[in-house]
Amino acid sequence: MGVGWCSFESSEMFASFLASTPLLEESWRLCDRANASLGQAFVIEQVGSRVYVAFSGVQYLIQGLDPSFGNLVSLDSVSEDFLAPLHYRNEGEEPVMVHAGLLHLFLSSYPTFKTQMSTIREKSKSIVITGHSIGGGTASLAALWLLSLLQSESSSLSVLCITFGSPLLGNESLSRALARERWGGNFYHAVSKHDLMPRLLFAPLASITSQLHCLLQFWHLSMQSPQYRQLADQLNSGVAPQIFDNVLAYLGWLTQAGGSLKSLCSPFGNFFFCSEEGAICVENAASVIKMMHLMLVTSSPICSIEDHLKYGDYVGKISLQFLNKTNFMQGDLPKSSYEAGVALALQSAGMLNQEPIASPAKDCLKMARQMGLTPSLNCAKLAIKLSKINPYRAEIEWYKACCDSSDDQLGYYDSFKLRRASKRDSKVNMNRHKLAQFWDHVIRMLDNNQLPHDFHRHRKWVNGSQFYMLLVEPLDIAEYYRTRKHHVKGHYIDHGRERRYKIFDSWWKNRKVTDEENSQRSRFASATQDTCFWAKVEQARDRLDNVRSEHDPRKRAALWDSIDRFEMYARGLVERKEVSIDVLAKNSSYTLWTEDYKRLKSQMRQLPPPFPSLMDVEVVPFLDDNK
Repeated sequence: MGVGWCSFESSEMFASFLASTPLLEESWRLCDRANASLGQAFVIEQVGSRVYVAFSGVQYLIQGLDPSFGNLVSLDSVSEDFLAPLHYRNEGEEPVMVHAGLLHLFLSSYPTFKTQMSTIREKSKSIVITGHSIGGGTASLAALWLLSLLQSESSSLSVLCITFGSPLLGNESLSRALARERWGGNFYHAVSKHDLMPRLLFAPLASITSQLHCLLQFWHLSMQSPQYRQLADQLNSGVAPQIFDNVLAYLGWLTQAGGSLKSLCSPFGNFFFCSEEGAICVENAASVIKMMHLMLVTSSPICSIEDHLKYGDYVGKISLQFLNKTNFMQGDLPKSSYEAGVALALQSAGMLNQEPIASPAKDCLKMARQMGLTPSLNCAKLAIKLSKINPYRAEIEWYKACCDSSDDQLGYYDSFKLRRASKRDSKVNMNRHKLAQFWDHVIRMLDNNQLPHDFHRHRKWVNGSQFYMLLVEPLDIAEYYRTRKHHVKGHYIDHGRERRYKIFDSWWKNRKVTDEENSQRSRFASATQDTCFWAKVEQARDRLDNVRSEHDPRKRAALWDSIDRFEMYARGLVERKEVSIDVLAKNSSYTLWTEDYKRLKSQMRQLPPPFPSLMDVEVVPFLDDNK
């Protein structure tokens, strides 16, 4: 049921699809019923093999306005298992955060919802989760929970979430996480032209706190009774203009920044903008923000308050939008199908002949098309660049094979570390830098949102980055210790490791592991599987030297404990054949360290034990916890 990326050119198709199915009408009918069902968090109705679950938009206000209504809280504050697929994040990214009030509301109904879902899933092929107003935000959380559950079970059950006038749910990290999981197409948010609620949380809560409670109470009463005109007039002269002006100002600020500024919340999924003339569908977050601003510019405080209650009218009119879809051709014909698509979209949004916003709206729709395509095109171009740098990698592989078979029996790592000024070594060092430049460029593109959000899950890039790291990081470590940087900056793992390697580590650890990868090795690996192995060898050598010069018994005992743990760790790698043959070369750093370790250990055993019990000393950590 979910639909992927859509540009303005396909907005008419998506609007047509939804208008031609009972999805919108049935969803709104259930939302209306849920709002009228006092005391119930959600209502359920089955239509054929499809089940509709509608969350109440007034239940939150019945329970009382929580002081944390507009705050965001991290999913980590709930548990690691709650929406588990969304917990992953790249280095430097904020954790996924959601609306505290909506999270509290969903968790209060979670036990009942979970029980109901267990029964429903056995009887249906598809589930539509819906909600109006605050109920829409709760519905989004419910859909995310169900999608997470179905992913863990590899279920084929179809899930679609349709909201009406829902506030935004979470921060930009949430939007990224949904894009990585490719769940954006499971969410459709109907937003009417003037409705303030979907735009409310673009503004910082501090700017609207004093008026927010009154506004929500008004919407609550209006849903329960048609006698709200007098209340609306009161709001028009007091609360509404203040909130309206603040939200409009912040939306304008975000629009001028291209949607790149960190607002309180960020859009995700597909936004179905409704007007009297029809509807259009937009997904790109920056375009969504701009459309919300342009539509609100044509509104007024009282319209923006009342429009929140008119989704039933909009749903009824959407199906009529295509009967008059060619009216815009009364003047000059569009020059191309591209221009026709723009004009149709503007007409559906009710903005075709509205100046001065028609031109900015046209630019916004074109931007949505360009920004939607760019990440995929960039990814394709990167694949071409990757193929062009493969010769550099191949030359380093050849160099490794020569080192491992050399008569000096130093192996790959030590040959590069002890290298002299030869043409072959210089070429390998140059290739090392060229490969680093390419992968740093990939990381910069990710940081700038120029690649698909699920880029790190593409097997091509996960495997490619891992292969690069296994081959090249030992050379980086060798260069680090060859130039004696550890005497200035400290050891490599904590003070010299490049950010790209840390990011690639997280990609590799979060990949889907195949049964073949778990099988036992019958021969040594082509590259040592712990890419920081040689840095740990260097650190162990340093600590072995420190043992000889350390006179404090407690510190010596702690050093020995760390050294012993590394020896056990390294021996385990060798026994499992997770190291390359260069590790066991006769004159490698590891082989020489092992001989030195055994010799010193034997000498220490012949002396009276001067150390306190290891249980009484502070253990010095050695191994990288991420390895």
